[in-house]
Amino acid sequence: MAFLNSSVSFTRFKVTDEIPAGLWNEIPDRLRRFAFQDIDELPEDRAYGWTSFEDMLDVAWSRNPPQKGGDYMAFSLRLETRRVPPAVLKKHLGLALQKEGEELRKINKTFVARERKKELKEQVLLRLKKRFLPVPAEFQVIWNTARNEIWVASIQRKVLDLFQEFFTQSFELELEQLTPYSLAAEFLDGAALDRLNNIESTDFYRI
Repeated sequence: MAFLNSSVSFTRFKVTDEIPAGLWNEIPDRLRRFAFQDIDELPEDRAYGWTSFEDMLDVAWSRNPPQKGGDYMAFSLRLETRRVPPAVLKKHLGLALQKEGEELRKINKTFVARERKKELKEQVLLRLKKRFLPVPAEFQVIWNTARNEIWVASIQRKVLDLFQEFFTQSFELELEQLTPYSLAAEFLDGAALDRLNNIESTDFYRI
């Protein structure tokens, strides 16, 4: 459960845009508008969207609203990825090409054209996708509305890029990742920041 676990790795972001006064009341509707849509019965490779913090299956926030006590909102980014193992694809494509070759030999042809191979591969991949369920993943999000700071329960670069892009799409707000440098810059005066910028890294292999 990420933030509800005894330990968690997370990444911090800060909202850089000024937040419109009416946005807070719109957030539940925006979450539902961009909620996760199931792809179990579809041949899609990937799907993502917002869902409940407490239950990733609750995409309507029917039991637990995103507004929490005090200045906090909490929800999750749900990501599902469907992957056909390369070895499985290779096997079934080989079988399809074998069958195609047998049909061609009946009309005295022995060569499977490149475009036909591509077509067969697409057909096989589409058929296999129906047999592999997407793998779900959940990344919890906590939004401190007083400080405009957001915590995401992930340190994976691809997940963070997806979160940042999807957050902006959903709420029309830009985010900046809070790195050690950006956090230091908030507290240091100009002279101290200049000294920080001029620090040279140490090559510990030569010590």
